[in-house]
Amino acid sequence: MLATYKDQIEQALDTIRPYLEADGGNVKVVDLSEEMVLKLELTGACSSCPMSTMTLKAGVEEAIKKAIPEISKVEAINVEVA
Repeated sequence: MLATYKDQIEQALDTIRPYLEADGGNVKVVDLSEEMVLKLELTGACSSCPMSTMTLKAGVEEAIKKAIPEISKVEAINVEVA
């Protein structure tokens, strides 16, 4: 499933990556399930930032869903809940 959407996902992430990188973080695609749930790994400063949940929902998920409406949900596999 991931192979089908990989390029589109990366293009969508590239629209938000500069903002993540400016704060010392980034995001890596891990998996896309049959239910169209995209799993991401937050890296660098993003993995431990208390605002990462909001960044994921308001920034990353919005960019992904805008580019690929078929994706139902975006989850981070390594967010530490503050």
